Amino acid sequence: MSEFKQPASKAEFEKNFSQIKPLMNSTQAYYESSRCLFCYDAPCVSACPTHIDIPLFIKQINSGNLHGSAKTIYDSNYLGNACGKVCPTEVLCEGACVYNLQNVKPIEIGRLQNFATSNAIRNEIKYFESGKPNGKKAAVIGAGPAGISCACELRREGFEVDIYEAKDKPSGLALYGVAPYKITNEEALEEINYLQKQFGFRIHYRSYISSKDEFKRLENEFDAVFLGIGLGKTNPVNIKGENLKNCFGAVEYISELRINQHNTKTGNKVIVLGGGNTAMDAASESARLGAGKVILAYRRGKEEMGAYFFEYELAKNSGVEGLFNVSPVEIMGEDKVSGVKFIRTKTTKGKVEVIEGTEFVVDCDLVIKATGQLKQSELFENIEGLETDERGRIKINKENYQTTNPKYFSAGDVISGGQEVVNAVADAKLAAKGIAEYLQ
Repeated sequence: MSEFKQPASKAEFEKNFSQIKPLMNSTQAYYESSRCLFCYDAPCVSACPTHIDIPLFIKQINSGNLHGSAKTIYDSNYLGNACGKVCPTEVLCEGACVYNLQNVKPIEIGRLQNFATSNAIRNEIKYFESGKPNGKKAAVIGAGPAGISCACELRREGFEVDIYEAKDKPSGLALYGVAPYKITNEEALEEINYLQKQFGFRIHYRSYISSKDEFKRLENEFDAVFLGIGLGKTNPVNIKGENLKNCFGAVEYISELRINQHNTKTGNKVIVLGGGNTAMDAASESARLGAGKVILAYRRGKEEMGAYFFEYELAKNSGVEGLFNVSPVEIMGEDKVSGVKFIRTKTTKGKVEVIEGTEFVVDCDLVIKATGQLKQSELFENIEGLETDERGRIKINKENYQTTNPKYFSAGDVISGGQEVVNAVADAKLAAKGIAEYLQ
């Protein structure tokens, strides 16, 4: 049973969705940074996809050099503030901390990173300037973490950069796809504004590039095009009743929640289908919106879930219940959802098998499908010579992130099939370097 009441105002919403990594004050940051052993060849650095010099930036915090600390972070990761909040630090940098070997709480690297970068953003400290103009222009499609990271690096290389974003706000997954208790809308947007002031890239909002003519226009106007469009809508589960009212995809549900906040409707009894990190977020968010009961239903066992353990713990602590080894057969209802019919399953040699004759119905008034995301393959067909692999991901040269159409480069979820924000940031920076080498 959820302990949260339905929020009726922005203040109540913020209370229900209070930050799980709240901003440290200077005293907390000093004492936490004092715990760092400043390891030589630190494993936390290797565990970070952007390879931030973590011992250095922590030592800079401890010595009072906040400006230098944020500079160390941003030199490696242009979305250092967002990543400090949304990264699964428990399995990346903090998961690699040597304190884990001694059963001691690891250094709170994410919160320290956030402390330094928040200070830089708040005080508008300028670390970068665009490079000397090189006479080249690049178009970036998508103002998400990959697109922004690529744009920043291209500007440092002296490119003119125009970003084309389909929505009316930037930041992609960090704004539209991450749970509000990980990062607020204001924090996500402030960092993009901070970067745009320094680097001077242009963002064209409500500019959905999708047709052959639009791609051809970009090819003619620009010397290179970067594809940072991410993934698409939620995968269908292809069962009866999927189109009933109150049956939502997790991606769409979380996006609406981020924008409409306390005005987002939830059910009294919610069933979330899935076992990944997005399912955990959707379940936890439903509970925090005031749902009376939230059930997380997964077709395998609890130990086989794709979600990180700490994400499942977060959902459980929000009042979410687990229902394992069940597969949805039908979403029940006449006009809108009234329940889900399941069949019990077992896992044999890694394969899920249904157990005949074990169907049962669980009543609910809202269903959220957290069943992965579709690739945006309809777009790719409009780019001449662009190839995808058998899983619908854009094929790239892993040395420079160039696609099979030499004018296009790509990074982020569209090439990986879905990873963390920090992976998109790291890969897109390398893609920008690939563009610079190719054109210069």
